[in-house]
Amino acid sequence: MEHATTKPGSLRNTLVRLLLFGVLIILVRFAYVVTITGESCNVGDFCFFSLPESFNFVVAGAGPGASAVAATNAARGTDGGDLYTSKDWINAALFYSSVFQDLISEGQLSRDSKSLCVETPTGQDVYALRDIGVKDSIGIFKKASRPLVIKALPNRIPYGDNTFDFVFSGGGRLEKVSRPLDLASEIERTLKPEGFAVVHIGAKDTYSFNSFLELFNSCKLVKSHDIDGFDSSMPHIREIVLRKEFEIVGRGGVEKPKPNDNSANECWVPGHKRELVRSAEPLITEEPLKPWLTLKRNLKNIKYLPSMADISFKNRYVYVDVGARSYGSSIGSWFKKQYPKQNKTFEVYAIEADKAFHEEYSLKKGIRLLPYAAWVRNETLLFEINSDPGKDADDKVRGMGRIQPLGGRGGNNGGNVNEIQGFDFANWLKSTVSERDFVVMKMDVEGTEFDLIPRLFETGAICLIDEIFLECHYNRWQRCCPGQRSSKYEKTYGQCLELFTSLRRSGVLVHQWW
Repeated sequence: MEHATTKPGSLRNTLVRLLLFGVLIILVRFAYVVTITGESCNVGDFCFFSLPESFNFVVAGAGPGASAVAATNAARGTDGGDLYTSKDWINAALFYSSVFQDLISEGQLSRDSKSLCVETPTGQDVYALRDIGVKDSIGIFKKASRPLVIKALPNRIPYGDNTFDFVFSGGGRLEKVSRPLDLASEIERTLKPEGFAVVHIGAKDTYSFNSFLELFNSCKLVKSHDIDGFDSSMPHIREIVLRKEFEIVGRGGVEKPKPNDNSANECWVPGHKRELVRSAEPLITEEPLKPWLTLKRNLKNIKYLPSMADISFKNRYVYVDVGARSYGSSIGSWFKKQYPKQNKTFEVYAIEADKAFHEEYSLKKGIRLLPYAAWVRNETLLFEINSDPGKDADDKVRGMGRIQPLGGRGGNNGGNVNEIQGFDFANWLKSTVSERDFVVMKMDVEGTEFDLIPRLFETGAICLIDEIFLECHYNRWQRCCPGQRSSKYEKTYGQCLELFTSLRRSGVLVHQWW
């Protein structure tokens, strides 16, 4: 009797152990999925949070026979809510469904199109495509949301060249990525010739629109129009439709006029840049009797380019300080603190020939020092340091430096003269930045601007600069000595005004600097 009663207990213990072992296998599998793969499972894998292939979401009015909203086996969001049945998700899917049906009616999309949606976090656009019959559709994002979205970086789309008939970027996401040119290049690479790319952006100004077009080398603009968004984060949308050509057609398919035969390096300043010049603050046309006050106060009137236009569609953001002097002279005191950067990270170049400031820059991270003098060619120059009696007392600690060709006369103002190396600034600029970059330049070179600016025009490098802050040096009235002009400079205020006027007339956004 005693022996017989022990058998059920042993069997029960065995079953409990098997059950615990099964639970352990499940937990180990779940831990692997969550901690190792770091994303949703494949459809055939075991996991708790993936969206199964049997997911059936019907958007009311989105397609033939659609009349209800339903979801079977809906996935759960990280907040515990039903992500794919949330009001925001449904509204987005409805919106994209309407957008895609319009594109089908206009011939830019078909139900046979192999389609890709880029930078789509949860795949509402992918679902909308599949729901209206474009079944061969997939999305990419840095984190997968299967089965609608796979994991991929914007600069490395995991598909071959000429794969897709249709590529879509919604939600203004192209302007939010750190390097929009990389994503635009990948869109062009994976898009088939005669395929269509449709992009939704939030920027409305002509500068940003043309900057967007310049991202694309092989696509031609088909149309651009404004539509209403579906939520408060992007209430107004500009929809841009591009078609990929068989050959490179130029940036955005916009052809530029050919330069004159007598100027092979002449550049073309487009209309959207000239529009910004017309919106800039007026120049001071009458010579100030107290320039140390008038020009300094005028800095408050400056209309910065980023305050007039969206700069999101640029490849890089570069600030060049020509005649930088100390870090606190303008980089630290003005550009870092006051220039409106629209949350962009700028590469900073400091060009300064005076050795007295070089050690300071070696301690500053993120700033590249060029310890030479900006000039019109590569050659040895004379560098003269002297004080200007018209400057503030703080500036007298270290006099301003002026450069002259080696055969020129140095020291005529009682300063110290040394030999330094000059470099061709215009050629350096052309080798460092491109038209796709956003370039800001401040120039304070003690009169050498009358050499450097013409050289920038001669080489075409002037068209690489989006905004210039220029201090023009002339025989201005001295603060120390009423009724006396500075003998340090030979140019007049009229010549400076002509320099500013010629820059603006050529479509260059330049500001009077002090």
